[in-house]
Amino acid sequence: MEQATFLKINPADSVVVCLQPKQQGDIISIDGKDITILQDTPAGHKVLIKDVRTGENIIKYGYPIGHARQDMKAGEWVNENNLQTNLKGTLEYSYEPVDEQLNIAKENRTFKGYRRKNGDVGIRNELWIVPTVGCVNGIAERLARQMREETGCEGIDNIYCWHHNYGCSQLSGDHENTRKVLRDIVLHPNAGAVLVLGLGCENNQPDDFMTMLGDYDHDRIRLLVTQKVDGDEVEAGMQVLRELYAIARQDQREDVPVSALRVGLKCGGSDGFSGITANPLVGELSDWLVAQGGTSVLTEVPEMFGAETILMNRCTTPELFQQTVDMINNFKEYFLSHGEPVGENPSPGNKAGGISTLEDKALGCTQKCGRAPVTGVLEYGDRLKAHGLNLLSAPGNDLVAATALASCGCHLVLFTTGRGTPFGTFVPTMKIATNPTLAARKQQWVDFNAGQLIEGRSMQELLPEFIDKVLSVASGEHARNEENDYREIAIFKNGVTL
Repeated sequence: MEQATFLKINPADSVVVCLQPKQQGDIISIDGKDITILQDTPAGHKVLIKDVRTGENIIKYGYPIGHARQDMKAGEWVNENNLQTNLKGTLEYSYEPVDEQLNIAKENRTFKGYRRKNGDVGIRNELWIVPTVGCVNGIAERLARQMREETGCEGIDNIYCWHHNYGCSQLSGDHENTRKVLRDIVLHPNAGAVLVLGLGCENNQPDDFMTMLGDYDHDRIRLLVTQKVDGDEVEAGMQVLRELYAIARQDQREDVPVSALRVGLKCGGSDGFSGITANPLVGELSDWLVAQGGTSVLTEVPEMFGAETILMNRCTTPELFQQTVDMINNFKEYFLSHGEPVGENPSPGNKAGGISTLEDKALGCTQKCGRAPVTGVLEYGDRLKAHGLNLLSAPGNDLVAATALASCGCHLVLFTTGRGTPFGTFVPTMKIATNPTLAARKQQWVDFNAGQLIEGRSMQELLPEFIDKVLSVASGEHARNEENDYREIAIFKNGVTL
């Protein structure tokens, strides 16, 4: 069968997406019409299939992705130069719930995880050092390095320090965001044991921070305040770490129902293929996981603008609908309060890859959460409570959003990308390529090639392979970022630094 060279995503669309580059003068046949390509158009980009007038909406995914800046002819290349966003400020919304059944069979799948004392489950058994303040980052890094050298990480998965710049000189919301994210990291089940390393004079007072942890396992989570140590704080830290290491290395993987798995959904370096390959594939996995009783989390609130009503109407209760409205409008107010427009999100890489407006980006971005109902809405720094699909308030920035997903309790992050990115947060961060070119060029970054969907493979064929890959990583197989030792955290900051 001849491979398609373009794709009309929705019957209502006024554009098609080029699956291969098109040259000026090429002819495409669509909806019973022959259309001449009017400009050279790169793969992943859009071509208009009907004439439009200035101000008329252009439709992709069945929804407007903006309006024409000028009169345009069928066959024209549609990009940021001739397409203008419709987004402005905050909006009022009405709740029009959609009850769509997933009709996905339960498969009784398992993965190999670590059961924790509080009943939670981790997919890694690592020893972590978490500074309460950036002033002790150097000590924390030195401790992690010495422990790795001393133990070779024998019997555990790894030893890390999660350094950051905060914990002092912050006010109100920023200070609480830092404390909440650090709390979430300390309590994360991927850690078999944690040393909380404080200075002593910081705003994030160590004893108060430990109280914030609530009912925690005192054997596996310890505090060391360096200003209170007489003599060598490094040796004092090593003594505590040796005790924690001896406890953590006793843990063993065991079969755990897939209903315990929690995955974060993220995209970055997106291109015109994101919304037709990798994001829909991740959406299918998200629906499958939810149907098994598991949990997925969608974030990047600014990248919901233009597609937010789709998510709002999937909320299972009016209360969740209102929380989603507040999440969207609060983020818009955040932009406006800084004098920034709400619709200027696509990056240079996004535009080069075929994404022209924020609506274009959002309608592709939200494909990652499939069709499942929304059962939870989280503020930044909150920890997961509801199974099923959750929405999390966090910005689109890759490092900040991925850290937020991990902090709320996700065991791993599924990160779709069309341009490629090497980073990882403090949980395994799997990269799913949107196109085969990226998958071939950056094999050291990419965990799975969703670009196979434009090479003739079907979603029904590819999804089981993707599920197996995710469960293998949950069971201990290293994601690429882990193989490369690319791991870090980033905490959201909004206000004043003292």
